[in-house]
Amino acid sequence: MRPGYDESPLNPVPPVIWLLVLPIIALEIYFGLGQLGFVGGGQPGAGMALRQFAAERTAYVPDFVLRMWQIGVFVPDQGWRILTYPFVHLSITHALFVIVFTLALGNLIAHQFRPWAVIALFFGSAIGGALIYTLFAGLLPQWRFQPLIGGYPAVYGFVGAFTFLLWVRLGQQNANRLRAFTLIGMLLAFQLVFGILFQDGSMTWIAEVAGFCCGFLLSFVLVPGGIGRVMRQIRQR
Repeated sequence: MRPGYDESPLNPVPPVIWLLVLPIIALEIYFGLGQLGFVGGGQPGAGMALRQFAAERTAYVPDFVLRMWQIGVFVPDQGWRILTYPFVHLSITHALFVIVFTLALGNLIAHQFRPWAVIALFFGSAIGGALIYTLFAGLLPQWRFQPLIGGYPAVYGFVGAFTFLLWVRLGQQNANRLRAFTLIGMLLAFQLVFGILFQDGSMTWIAEVAGFCCGFLLSFVLVPGGIGRVMRQIRQR
């Protein structure tokens, strides 16, 4: 066989990205087996009950955090919710979108970030998105802020990191850096149209935008030489 023709046409996904998506895949397989009656008491359709139970146990509830803040009491056995909510989803479609975006964007950024930095980026965006979401819930008590469930804030953090890499590259080419924000602009426009059409009144987009901002800002310290690279470009201006 001629050299190069035996190579895979697809770039292999780095192990650290599989480490992040495998828990989501495993849970969806578990829920699927429950729906078929293989787990969850052997009753067909148990997958929906299993999914609901998992969502109730892992969802991040901003109202609960605000109440703890108001009375000055911290409940340690609830603190893990801010780390677990990205892995449980409301439907298989919800999970598939998160898996696909995590694999695609993660594969792009993992070649520029160290493995530990990718994990820090994922959880940092999820945590930052949840905390900023809670802040808005406290500032706007007249609005209903649903519990956070699913990996979209973390995925938007990956979008932020990808935007950072484009932003730096465009700066090196003396091109218009605003082009780096095209992807997030398209995603927000899609969300706006979706919200208008279905009128779900969900405020979770705040956590997603916050996740994007956290991912973008964290990239300054997580990417190798990120701060120094940006400072050199600023001095050149």
